[in-house]
Amino acid sequence: MRFLITGTAGFIGYHLAQRLLGEGHVVTGFDAMTDYYDVTLKERRTALLERAENFRFIKGRLEDFAAVEAAFAEAAPDVVIHLAAQAGVRYSIEAPETYIDSNLKGSWSILEMCRRQRPQHLMLASTSSVYGANEAIPFREADKADEPVSLYAATKKGMEAMAHSYAHLYGIPTTAFRFFTVYGPWGRPDMALFKFVRAMLQDTPIDVYGQGKMARDFTYIDDLVEGITRLSEVPPVAGHPVERPGLVDTLSPIGPYRVVNVGGGQPIALMDFISTIERCLGREARLNMMDMQPGDVPQTYADPALLDALTGYVPQTDLAKGVAAFTQWYLEEYAPQGVSQKG
Repeated sequence: MRFLITGTAGFIGYHLAQRLLGEGHVVTGFDAMTDYYDVTLKERRTALLERAENFRFIKGRLEDFAAVEAAFAEAAPDVVIHLAAQAGVRYSIEAPETYIDSNLKGSWSILEMCRRQRPQHLMLASTSSVYGANEAIPFREADKADEPVSLYAATKKGMEAMAHSYAHLYGIPTTAFRFFTVYGPWGRPDMALFKFVRAMLQDTPIDVYGQGKMARDFTYIDDLVEGITRLSEVPPVAGHPVERPGLVDTLSPIGPYRVVNVGGGQPIALMDFISTIERCLGREARLNMMDMQPGDVPQTYADPALLDALTGYVPQTDLAKGVAAFTQWYLEEYAPQGVSQKG
């Protein structure tokens, strides 16, 4: 199969591309290499991918339609997996325009090229953040998601809506999958695990938001990649919903479009997450307790029933195992630079 993956220099895109390349598929990667976080980390991921003969990297911005058009021409994809986006809930308050440009205008570029080239399956990375102020738990894909509490979430929900319209109008088989706090080796420096490990090794305090009274449905990167890979093999077919007692399929009644959670349904309390890191590092965290930040939600909690029905798979990596894998990677890549001898 021929895959076009946007965001291959990113955390998730890198791991997904590695998986597909290992299975013998042809992968074209597209990424802008923006400086939202350390570009050298993105360059190192890309260099590893470029060791594969069946990988081709194209640098470009999603908002540059000509660049996206050229990438599609080069890739001639059977499957398009759109992961590239401006990420980060808090940063969307500081730099809102970048979210409009990348997540809305940029995603339209992908949709329009899919209209022209008609891949077998278009897959779009969305987020658990779209559930916003929803108080029903666990989060089910059919739940109302019309009350985003951050611009990041609003742009992702807008992307889902645009994709639905294209699926309806042009018959493009489309799956939007919602992530739940992904973590693991090669993770993003702006994410909690990376920040906590770095601070603890340097014996500096970590910021604990919501006074520590938060919970997240953490998803290990290998589990996420497994879920995406399996979903890629089951493109939505209009008029053919999954039938299972008690399950509500999100297949659109007017087009080949579906939304799927990719999460394990096992939320972990923030303080338990920190304790797990402490055990892995053999160090005690210094805590800076803070109030909830604008755009944050107190809890995320996936209902994985639809993912299970479609693929027979549910994320299941134990948190301690996943955190240990990350800390081992971090120590190999970043230590002993900046590691304090205290603690």
